Amino acid sequence: MTATDTAPATDATTDTAGSLTERLFGAVLATMDVHAVYLGDRLGYYRALAEGAALTPSELAGRTGTAERYTREWCEQQAVTGILRADDEPDGTARRYTLPAEHRAALVEVLSLDHVVPLARFAMGCAKQADLLAEAFRTGGGVSWAQHGADAREAQAAANRPMFLGPLGHEYLPSVPDVDATLRAGARVADVGCGHGWSAIGIALAYPEVTVDGFDLDAPSIEAARRNAREAGVADRVRFHLADAGSPDTAAGTYDVVFAFECIHDLPDPVAVLRAMHRIGGTVVVMDERVAETFAAPGDEIERLMYGYSLLCCLADGMAHEQSVATGTVMRPDTLRGYAREAGFADLEVLGIDDDFFRFYRLVR
Repeated sequence: MTATDTAPATDATTDTAGSLTERLFGAVLATMDVHAVYLGDRLGYYRALAEGAALTPSELAGRTGTAERYTREWCEQQAVTGILRADDEPDGTARRYTLPAEHRAALVEVLSLDHVVPLARFAMGCAKQADLLAEAFRTGGGVSWAQHGADAREAQAAANRPMFLGPLGHEYLPSVPDVDATLRAGARVADVGCGHGWSAIGIALAYPEVTVDGFDLDAPSIEAARRNAREAGVADRVRFHLADAGSPDTAAGTYDVVFAFECIHDLPDPVAVLRAMHRIGGTVVVMDERVAETFAAPGDEIERLMYGYSLLCCLADGMAHEQSVATGTVMRPDTLRGYAREAGFADLEVLGIDDDFFRFYRLVR
């Protein structure tokens, strides 16, 4: 043992340790809140409270088909953590709870850009696969989207839905003059890796003359996309295919604009998909995470979020496939540029679209 080993901790060391302890304790509290929010959404508690009436736990349980004792504990936790409001009734069974109006966007307004419940659901979906993920870390294997199941898949679609049905078609694409003009003229559009279809549906709603073909290899996502298109009233112009957009059946030059929204970093072979996009389309636009251009530590909240996504889901999904390049969520612009050039593009251009989470690229021929 050296003298350094026996020396008392300095004030700086103590402060650092204390700060980390406080930070992780806060993270534990936040994790518990995420669990409770997940339950509140899944069991319909928030939606019942959003109808406006102040409810007792028994009344809330009756409206949601849940057990009163569990419901009462959830209500008390939500009030203690500041999400619900409780009246002054001392009897816990008679106490009434309300959902504050200022919390509705985050919890129940599914088309609000402030709707954060899908992120909670995504985190919970990934947490369920912690044992599989730990095994993947040991073996170098993976955990696929299929293994993550409905929570991760549906939460991812729900998280992007407000942007796809809102700013994408009404602000972002109109800010790129040539793309906007092509879409307004009745373009044929391909949406590669379309998921639940909200991007394709959002484009069709914003541009009434376009036709869109969405492609994805996940059968549950395609089924959901077709249902969403019917409900949105655009199924006559938006078709979804359980297929690879780069299959031989897709003729060269078939599309005027080809999009890939937040999927390139997930692909085991992004170059092959980009090469197919080069072949089938004219203008090619990729949307992916707005990560920093270079690594720096510590990072900001967006960088932390994207590394969290990568650690818990995206990297493991990529590595669930043989011969994967294992990109992970944190795909920096130079990485995408390298993939694009290998696929036959000359370069990429970062489009001037301002979004907190996403960066938009035009791939230059």
